Amino acid sequence: MLRDAVSRLDPRMTGSLVAAASDVSLVVDGDGVIRDAAFGADGLSEEAGETWLGRRWIDTVTVESRPKILRLIEDAEPGAVTRWRQVNHPSVQGGADVPIRYAALRVPDDDRIIVIGRDLRALSALQQRLTDSQQALERDYARLRGAETRYRVLFQLAGEPILIVDAATRRIAEINPAAARLLGRAVKRVVGRDLVDLFEPESARAVQALLVGLRLTGQAEDLAARLAQRRGEARISATLFREEAGTSVLVRLSPLVPAEAPAAPRSGALDVIEAMPEGFVVTDRDRRIVGVNAAFLDLAQLATEHQAKGEPLDRWLGREGTEIAALFGTLTEHGAVRHFATVVRGEFGAVDEVEVAAVSVPGGDRPCFGFTLRSLPRRVAAAVPSGLPGTRELPRSVEHMTELVGRVSMKALVRETTDMIERLCIEAALRITHDNRASAAEMLGLSRQGFYAKMRRYGLGDLDGSEDPEDGEA
Repeated sequence: MLRDAVSRLDPRMTGSLVAAASDVSLVVDGDGVIRDAAFGADGLSEEAGETWLGRRWIDTVTVESRPKILRLIEDAEPGAVTRWRQVNHPSVQGGADVPIRYAALRVPDDDRIIVIGRDLRALSALQQRLTDSQQALERDYARLRGAETRYRVLFQLAGEPILIVDAATRRIAEINPAAARLLGRAVKRVVGRDLVDLFEPESARAVQALLVGLRLTGQAEDLAARLAQRRGEARISATLFREEAGTSVLVRLSPLVPAEAPAAPRSGALDVIEAMPEGFVVTDRDRRIVGVNAAFLDLAQLATEHQAKGEPLDRWLGREGTEIAALFGTLTEHGAVRHFATVVRGEFGAVDEVEVAAVSVPGGDRPCFGFTLRSLPRRVAAAVPSGLPGTRELPRSVEHMTELVGRVSMKALVRETTDMIERLCIEAALRITHDNRASAAEMLGLSRQGFYAKMRRYGLGDLDGSEDPEDGEA
């Protein structure tokens, strides 16, 4: 219907309709010269089209747009509109190029071409504003990233212990290395925990009240609180600040160091401990070495006391972790340990058999453990039964066996106790039968071969080769 209605319009009306429906309309002859032009967009004629009449259409566009004009002229066919192509015209006013989107239609039975165009200046301005906004966002992001980097560096290098805490949940979001050192814990073990858990129970309530008051009033007085795990006392300063959609608290911990007392004269007991031929070690409750004497340095193959201080004792003492755990467990429960046989492993691979005596000192400001390590002579160490490390003889009573619990594994203790019972039974059978070995074997329900094998195993009696068969099974 629309096509029929337009076809009945006279040429003047058709031209007016084309000019009104487009931002720019051109009539180009067969040589590509603009013969007529009409502008519907405001200001388009003044900015780009005042000098177009009589000029070749291709000469009115920028260099990179000329191939598109040639394609429009070549593709123009009667009764079919070409595809739209965007070209740029130089601005007469010296501004940015004027973008226009063109399509062309060749007039039937004529070499003239009707060209219609759409002004893209508004779209180009929007695209430019979008590009400018993206660039501004990138610059802001770069500045924000730089500020965050500077904050991270300052936060990590600050000598003052600092924690960032979520005000709503009291969960620790961040902690710097200085605070981790003060608390004696790894950073990953602190992040996510409740701030109150870092303090002793009597101080935790005061810290909780400080956080509640800070959320209600925005201000809170500093307070002194005792840190958990006997890490001393610290002054707490808290500041509330908003972050994104939530509220956080900046917590600063200042350790309260008491005034140093005048150095006491060196005690003669300390000189005795230093000169002792037996190793002497003092550790804190966390098994970390506080002090050692020269004999321990020799056992551990260390040059100075500084190499040992702060290190865990089980770095050098004990065959395996369970053995040292048993030592400390017994020491904590009973307060003292005697004749605990184990080894000291030197820094350069030396292993020495030692006998440990230890005591727990729970009183005072700094509870500690004290250890003496007596080296076992090589001949004594060589005589130790393989199944029961560090013991020089089999247990002879229930009380003796009970003392070994915690010092050796249950498997070794059961094995050695079984050997002890077998030996006692053989000795009793020989005594009852007046050293009649055949009767003793029958009494015990053993074959003669098995009986002789067990006698040889425990070193009982004098056995010659004929009485010591190879088959030693019971």
